[in-house]
Amino acid sequence: MRIDARGLTFEVRAGGPADGEAVLLLHGFPQHGGEWDEVVPALHAAGLRTYVPDQRGYSPGARPAEVAAYRLPELVADAVALLDALGVDAAHVVGHDWGAIVAWALAAGHPDRVRTLTAVSVPHPAAMAHALATSAEQKARSSYVALFRQPGTAEKALLALGAAALRRMLGGVGGPDRVARYADPMREPGVLTAALNWYRAMSRADLAAVASVRVPTTFVWSDRDVAIGRVAAQACADHVTGDYRLVELPGVSHWIPDVAPGPLAEAILARVGRPQ
Repeated sequence: MRIDARGLTFEVRAGGPADGEAVLLLHGFPQHGGEWDEVVPALHAAGLRTYVPDQRGYSPGARPAEVAAYRLPELVADAVALLDALGVDAAHVVGHDWGAIVAWALAAGHPDRVRTLTAVSVPHPAAMAHALATSAEQKARSSYVALFRQPGTAEKALLALGAAALRRMLGGVGGPDRVARYADPMREPGVLTAALNWYRAMSRADLAAVASVRVPTTFVWSDRDVAIGRVAAQACADHVTGDYRLVELPGVSHWIPDVAPGPLAEAILARVGRPQ
């Protein structure tokens, strides 16, 4: 389905019982809403209604050119506007990677719109700031961001030789077909630039503005995540004042929705409370 919001048109996958409690699932980079395809069946079976948008820059009708259009407040405003357009007063919110950052900011800034939060892979921005300030390991893990913030240079590096570098980065999602599912759309004109604009618009001020979260929250982290280390994961608890759980998935890569959809669905349902 297509949803018009804020002068943009978003592609949204909807599924599950029409009268079920709403779950908004937000994808990360460099993927799209399809990363949740193996997670949502369990949510539907539990009686939940899911909405999975291709976010700003990923939906063809929601791809502004200006870098500033991808600042975190804009991304959060999109999520609120989508809930408004869907007629959803409050949703269970799930986000992976960059989608987790949006979800953290949504829960902190609009707690009335978020029943529960399940953040996947990326912790609260303040926990990341702590890790970057105290952990040389986390600084090394996050070094790729400097490349992503370089217009033109990043696109050239990631798309050269049939997007070989991008495909290597996505290697942990599964076999070649699954890698291609995410890499191929990034090769279309303008798509990778729009996705990278999330990094280029990122500011310390916007991230620092994300307050502590008071809604019931689960953070799902995997110990083989190449981007997020244990220091950041453990610091996350300091920035949630509501009921909080850390679910650690041993032996799992950063791409949790793709490689561990079952355990992830269980963590979401445990947080939601398994409505029937």
